[in-house]
Amino acid sequence: MIKKISLVSFALAFLSVQVFACTNFLITKGASADGSTMITYAADSHELYGELYYQPAADHPDGAMRDIHEWDTGKFLGRIPEIAHTYSVVGNMNEHQLAIGETTFGGREELASQEGAIMDYGSLIYVTLQRAKTAREAIEVMTDLVDEYGYYSSGESFSVSDANEAWILELIGKGEGERGAVWVAMRIPDGYISGHANQARITTFPLNDSDNCLYSKDVISFAREKGWFDGKNKDFSFSDVYAPVDFGGARFCDARIWAGFNKVASGMDQYTEYVKGDVEHGGENNFPTNRMPLWVKPDNKLTVKDVMNMMRDHFEGTELDMTQDLGAGPYKLPYRWRGLTWKVDSVEYCNERAISTQQTGFSFVAQSRSWLPDPIGGIFWFGVDDTYSTCYAPMYCGITETPECFRVGNGDMLTYSPTSAFWTFNKVTNFTYLRYDLMIKHVQATQASIESKFIEYTPAIDQAAQMLYEKSGAEKAREFLTTYSDNEANNMTAQWEKLFEYLLVKYIDGNVKKDNDGKFVRNEYGLPAAPDQPGYPEWWYDAIVKSTGDHFKVNGEAGH
Repeated sequence: MIKKISLVSFALAFLSVQVFACTNFLITKGASADGSTMITYAADSHELYGELYYQPAADHPDGAMRDIHEWDTGKFLGRIPEIAHTYSVVGNMNEHQLAIGETTFGGREELASQEGAIMDYGSLIYVTLQRAKTAREAIEVMTDLVDEYGYYSSGESFSVSDANEAWILELIGKGEGERGAVWVAMRIPDGYISGHANQARITTFPLNDSDNCLYSKDVISFAREKGWFDGKNKDFSFSDVYAPVDFGGARFCDARIWAGFNKVASGMDQYTEYVKGDVEHGGENNFPTNRMPLWVKPDNKLTVKDVMNMMRDHFEGTELDMTQDLGAGPYKLPYRWRGLTWKVDSVEYCNERAISTQQTGFSFVAQSRSWLPDPIGGIFWFGVDDTYSTCYAPMYCGITETPECFRVGNGDMLTYSPTSAFWTFNKVTNFTYLRYDLMIKHVQATQASIESKFIEYTPAIDQAAQMLYEKSGAEKAREFLTTYSDNEANNMTAQWEKLFEYLLVKYIDGNVKKDNDGKFVRNEYGLPAAPDQPGYPEWWYDAIVKSTGDHFKVNGEAGH
């Protein structure tokens, strides 16, 4: 008999959803308009500062060791030997166009800790980016590292891409008493897209197709030993055994993937009830029967702008639209302050968990292009704060330093810096949240203008960098790209500061000042024209009266 996963396990998985809530999409060459591969990542944490990590390439002497610190907390975990040469890394992309993202799914609580383990999920990413050139090599490095040094984190889904392939790797530790992890990796078929968002997504997988599927030798036998699976090997489902989907996994996690898919692919309506949390079970193993597929084919090939827009969503136009329920308030704010669930009269209710959320530290679209030299082919489109209102700036993977606005040490979560993009973008978003329906339009217009310019300039920048690469060598090309990336990111941040100043003047104190094309209007005497005072929508006043009765009723003539 199969042992059922405990309620404690579900509680731990749910906690992981709240604390480590991130979103990834994977785009294959055949699904992109220009033949590039792309992966996305939103690092959603209330404690994570938005900054762009950088590690230069380096040579290491024999016997050199590397300290491993847990990415989330900074806790020292141990040391591992360095390799002779490590590659340069910009954010989550290295100089060979290899990119890695992640989302935490948690999984069975008895597998969440491993005494003496050194490699947490963040260290796996950043160590591997310094050691691997391709997605397949990265999977080998990551799984070898956890086998040798143990796995410190709970269950993780990783997006792994290079200039030719995109893979999803799902991995969970073996718990106390055993070192390492069990895992499955699947290559996304060319022409398709995939995604994951804090819920394990790989179910059944081919057992004899090493071109498209890799897995640990004991991924099935380990589950059998624990009593978690007793069916046929061909029916083994990684997710349903190691991280079963429940209401939270569907509503808070897979719903985000559904929303992203829904922007670019037809037929997603059939999964609406599932992503609302209605998980149906059946079959010999009683696994879910109405889950979304791991990958879908988009209706049209996707541009980098399309992929950026997949990361900008509050379920608009669907049954879960966060701008339409009472919680959005009078100004259609699609954000809900935490916690994720709440109770009324002992009945538990939930807020929606969308792709775009207020607590994002940073996000990216990593684009790898096989027809260009590696330092030029990889563009790490990087943004800070809320994905809906960020700007993705082009950080070429061959750059040799990061812009001041993104630089590590330029402010932190407790230290404001006027030159930090994270703080500048947060000034805009947090002010915008006050009168969202009016102010977000200005944010989107500025965002579209800046990103369109970046995208329009890309072919010319590519061409100039390639000419330098061929005539003067890689270092000159890297120098050029570093200057370009630096200038554009810092200029973007300066434009965002100007946007904040405009919004503050125009919308201060609930008023709306008149302006023509950004220039504020004065009266015939040179004083500011009287502002508009739009007040609240009629339905909001109706809701107040229904809630308070005659408490605010005016008896007699109202004064001023």
